[in-house]
Amino acid sequence: MANKDQIYRLFYAHGSLLFRGVGVASAEEFQDIARIFCHELSGYIGGNSPRTMVASHVFTSTEYPKEERISMHNEASYLKHMPGKILFFCLKPSAKGGQTPLADCRRVLSRIDPQVYSRFVRSGVRYVNNLHGGTGLGKSWMEAYCTQDRKEVERRLEAEGHAFEWKPDGTLRICMHAPATLRHPTTQEEVWINQAEQWHSSSLESDLLEDLRSILSEDELPHNAFLGDGSPLSMPDLENIRAAMAAEERIFEWQAGDVLLCDNFLVMHGRQAYFGDRKVFAAMG
Repeated sequence: MANKDQIYRLFYAHGSLLFRGVGVASAEEFQDIARIFCHELSGYIGGNSPRTMVASHVFTSTEYPKEERISMHNEASYLKHMPGKILFFCLKPSAKGGQTPLADCRRVLSRIDPQVYSRFVRSGVRYVNNLHGGTGLGKSWMEAYCTQDRKEVERRLEAEGHAFEWKPDGTLRICMHAPATLRHPTTQEEVWINQAEQWHSSSLESDLLEDLRSILSEDELPHNAFLGDGSPLSMPDLENIRAAMAAEERIFEWQAGDVLLCDNFLVMHGRQAYFGDRKVFAAMG
């Protein structure tokens, strides 16, 4: 790639680059493009979003219901080894909606109230993930870890340093601790990089949350988030975070063949609700 240095200067300055009119027409061609920017492509072991593999290292971007908006986040920032880059490929844009909003994590951080920042940096974030054993809400632990071997899952969780327990009904409860901010490995800029607001129960539609709470305790929800010391997140803090993210949100319209390259440390992404068919794939590494 002759202009690689120029591309990376732009990449670190802006956090994402859109390639349009490059002639990509399939998941396999997209995977070849992804290999140019990622020295090693990764799978989605332990990931929370519902996805389907469409090539060896290419997945549907998400299979979350299309009527629902997905708030902005850094991919798998709850894991010890989150991907450094994530790429998206639009094979077919939706008839209406379906955009992928982006926000610069450096600029989001600058909008966070100093007291909120202090609380989050001091404690980090605790993510609680309840993965059912075959029947239930959300993903099963077999889907999340691509195995039916409990010992293999335990080895992975122990290697990551996550606390976990098996429930009598076969549910796997995982507690993951992660920082609220990080230093970018190349630029050394501090970035806001957590999914506290997205994992918190308040991110669910009020009717859905009410229905869930009628059958589950707060501790049994498919996923939830707390401050790192286990104390609950306050609504004023979450509202401050959401307002900071909304203020930095940038949206563009997908066109067929588009490839979007994002630095997963510098830019968060989401998804707008949509109508009609939509085919957007993802690769990460």
